[in-house]
Amino acid sequence: MALSKVDAIAIGGFDGMHFGHQKLFDELGNHGAIVVIETGYANLTPGREREHHTHYPIFYYSLDDIRHLEGEAFVAMLLKQFPSLKKIVVGYDFHFGKNRRYSHASLNELFGGEVKVVEEVCCDGDSVHSHKIRAKIQIGDISGANRFLAHNYTIKGSVIKGQGIGKTDLVPTINLECSGFLLPYEGVYAALTRLDHEEHWHPSVVFLGHRVTTDGSYAIESHILGETIESCSRASISFVKFLRKNQKFESLELLKKAIDDDKLSAKQTLRHLSL
Repeated sequence: MALSKVDAIAIGGFDGMHFGHQKLFDELGNHGAIVVIETGYANLTPGREREHHTHYPIFYYSLDDIRHLEGEAFVAMLLKQFPSLKKIVVGYDFHFGKNRRYSHASLNELFGGEVKVVEEVCCDGDSVHSHKIRAKIQIGDISGANRFLAHNYTIKGSVIKGQGIGKTDLVPTINLECSGFLLPYEGVYAALTRLDHEEHWHPSVVFLGHRVTTDGSYAIESHILGETIESCSRASISFVKFLRKNQKFESLELLKKAIDDDKLSAKQTLRHLSL
């Protein structure tokens, strides 16, 4: 969309592009756009990962480049980039400008168009915020995180070489290196895995954590259920349900038995999904 046609913008950090953020986007209309203020702390949808969760164009500003601006200069910057701007959408807790001294009330004074303030959005009786989603992911409450996100938490990365015993002694896995993303609590998950640029998601069992039964190293491993994957260079993992904590087994045989149980649990969890 041409900048000259944008008549409404939603402003925020928008890490996660969660349920609450979507309520802001619902106010944008046909010629809206999203303005992301990059703080450097986004790890739910880092960088351009946000673009997978909206059809609106996204424009990025670095907080370090604009944190010094007074309110008038901030609004002038927006009007310069979006000359047809008639509406600004923000959350109830939005602050901007030097020392964060300006709020949505300031926008009403400084901007000649409409300022739409979206009030607190709740899910399961709790207000939806990115920091709460992070907390849920870090304790293994992936189901709760997904409810707040309104989509499955997903990480992406490059396929790397594993320790080499999966195919021979356990189960074959795709091993990933995922930089920039918040990694969930150590353990086993029912998940969906997408390979390279496929549109199809494969039902999977995913392990994240230190391989305490074998070499002790940290790993992100996805076993595709019922399929043999010959090769791929990148993969995405979409987490559906936490199955169990990481634990140490006294032998590879006991680990293999636990993995078989994990596979069964994952199949039962994922069988209702239309992929």
